[in-house]
Amino acid sequence: MQYSLNLAFENGCVAQVIQIQDDADLLTALGEMGFLENRPVLVVIGGASLLNEEDFTRLQQLFVEVLVPIANTVGCFVIDGGTDAGVMRLMGSAREKTGLAFPLIGVSPVGLVQLPNIPNPASGATPLEPHHTHFILVPGDKWGDESPWLAKIASHLAGSKPSVTILINGGAIALVDAQENLKVGRPIVAIAGSGRLADEIAAAIRHPEQEKREQISLLLQEGELMVFDMSEPLSQLENVLRQKLSG
Repeated sequence: MQYSLNLAFENGCVAQVIQIQDDADLLTALGEMGFLENRPVLVVIGGASLLNEEDFTRLQQLFVEVLVPIANTVGCFVIDGGTDAGVMRLMGSAREKTGLAFPLIGVSPVGLVQLPNIPNPASGATPLEPHHTHFILVPGDKWGDESPWLAKIASHLAGSKPSVTILINGGAIALVDAQENLKVGRPIVAIAGSGRLADEIAAAIRHPEQEKREQISLLLQEGELMVFDMSEPLSQLENVLRQKLSG
C-alpha cells in the first residue's frame, strides 16, 4: 500500500483512506479496514444531472426511504465512486440524515481527488464526500480508471454473498461502470425516470424492436438488467432489492 490514514472532514466525520497499487494491496487494505467477513453488497453508480426539481426530490426519497434502510437492515457494504457529487453525495447525505450505520466505501482514482496535506498533481481535483466511512484510492488520473476496481472490490467484499448494482441517471463513465459490473456477474437495476443512461437502458429493455446504439445493445447481452420506474411505489424497489440481497 502507498499509505493509510484517517481523514477528518470539516463536518467532524472521520474516514479511513487507503491508497493501493495492485491486487495484493487490495487484499491487505480490506483486512486493514476490518472487512474480514463477506456481506451482501450494494453498488451505486451513475449521476444526478439534468433532473428537474420534482425528479430530484423523488430521487432523494429513493435513497432515504429505500437504499439506505435496505443497506442497514440487510447488513450491506455500500460502494460508490466516493466523490462529493451526484449519487455519491445523495448516498452520503441519506446515510447522515437517517442516522443509520453501515460501511459506505468510496472508490476513486488517486490522481483526481483532494486530500488534505497530501500533494496532488491534478488541477481542479474533486473533494471526497464527507459522510463516507472508507475510501480506497486506486491507480489512475482520469474518470473511468476506477471502474474495474470498483467492480472487483465489490466482488471481494461479497464473496459468495449476493450483490446488486443500482444505476441512476449517468453518462459515459456510468456506462463503463455498468459494463464492469455485468462482467463480474452482478445484476443491475436501472432506475427509469432518473434520466440519461438509465432511461436509455430502460427504453431499450422495454422496446427491444427499436434502434439503439451499439454500446447499449452489447450491454443488454452482457448480463442481467432490470428496470424500476421512479413513478412506481418505492416499496416495489424495496421488495426487489430485499429479494436480490437476501438470496
